[in-house]
Amino acid sequence: MLWDDLRTAVERVVVGAHEPLTLVLTALLAEGHVLVEDVPGTGKTLLARAVARAFALQSNRIQGTPDLLPVDITGSSLYEAGSLRFAPGPVFTNILLVDEINRATPRTQAALLEAMQERQVSIEGTTRPLPEPFIVLATQNPIEFEGTFALPQAQLDRFLLRIRLGYPDEVAERSIARRYQVAAEPLDAIDAVADGPMLLQLRDAVRRVHVADEVEAYLVALTRATRTHTDLQLGASPRATVALYRAAQASAFLDGRTFVLPDDVKAMVRPVLAHRLVVDLDQSLRGASVDAALTGILDQVAAPPTSATPAPG
Repeated sequence: MLWDDLRTAVERVVVGAHEPLTLVLTALLAEGHVLVEDVPGTGKTLLARAVARAFALQSNRIQGTPDLLPVDITGSSLYEAGSLRFAPGPVFTNILLVDEINRATPRTQAALLEAMQERQVSIEGTTRPLPEPFIVLATQNPIEFEGTFALPQAQLDRFLLRIRLGYPDEVAERSIARRYQVAAEPLDAIDAVADGPMLLQLRDAVRRVHVADEVEAYLVALTRATRTHTDLQLGASPRATVALYRAAQASAFLDGRTFVLPDDVKAMVRPVLAHRLVVDLDQSLRGASVDAALTGILDQVAAPPTSATPAPG
């Protein structure tokens, strides 16, 4: 199966990251962007580069720094031989890896908004479409705050998923420690098992994954419950509802099904919604958290029985 081949290829390099890899694949199928958040040295950049190589997709990398300008991302026109020639920036690619996105200034972060939402950039009065597929894999370190600029909610809302890698277990960490004995560059061990046109075909198949009325109602009830929760100052937007819908379809597809179960929705609630919610300041001083709020919502909103969500036909 394709997904088994992809996981095998990537896990030759990215050790002990089965769940984060599954979430990245979910985002690829759901046409969404991914924010990878964790401490330095856990393999965030390696995971993004490994996925790009396994899909035989073009990838570019941007290092977030305070002196990074919007034109460093989008590109600009150069004067040559009496005329202007547009020189595309690194955003014109299939997978754009933005390392430490929170080190870029708000003005530069904003340059990515149109690209992430519309799959195009407007430069010097001209709108230029981006290649298909296009996905942003951005990383940020949640520990360091000096020299960083917090992503605004409008930017966070553009990310379909936020994932964390975490530390590997002992066996995985020993494997990581000795991998350079085999090759100087571990990424050389990855063979492409899919390409861009195949990914676009798979996305079309994901759109056709059936969502029963009962599951749709359950999904919408979960996102709406975040808007009235007493611990939350900001709930999930309608864009978040669409994101949860698409992610649940992709999760079902990865599991080999043509219909979405309530468990698919539950599995995607935290990766899709957590980074979009804001805890009320007064409640946070009393120990409230996004995770606790989502746990309460999942407990309170009744899920439909599995028997009520059959495949169509």
